[in-house]
Amino acid sequence: MAEEKYPINIWVNEERFEKLQKAGLADMCEEMLAGLKVIRVYCNEAQKDKILKTFPTAKFDSATTKSIELLPREVKDKIFDKIVEKQSIDIMDDFLSQY
Repeated sequence: MAEEKYPINIWVNEERFEKLQKAGLADMCEEMLAGLKVIRVYCNEAQKDKILKTFPTAKFDSATTKSIELLPREVKDKIFDKIVEKQSIDIMDDFLSQY
């Protein structure tokens, strides 16, 4: 059985989209509601558990989206910056090593 993956949705505004374009990463975005863009960063079970333990405001939506929600803005900003730095969405081990 394949390992379950849990997304963190990083919403992409115009400023973030410009940074992605400059880094050649604009194609990482997915179109969502009414033209809003999002990047999905996936966590495995252990990463999800560490996020929920490290950031008390974070919640796991087990009922519908199976996503990690309510992370503080500064945490999502750090995740976004790590995506741009590494030019990849496979950054959670690297990101979590700071905590």
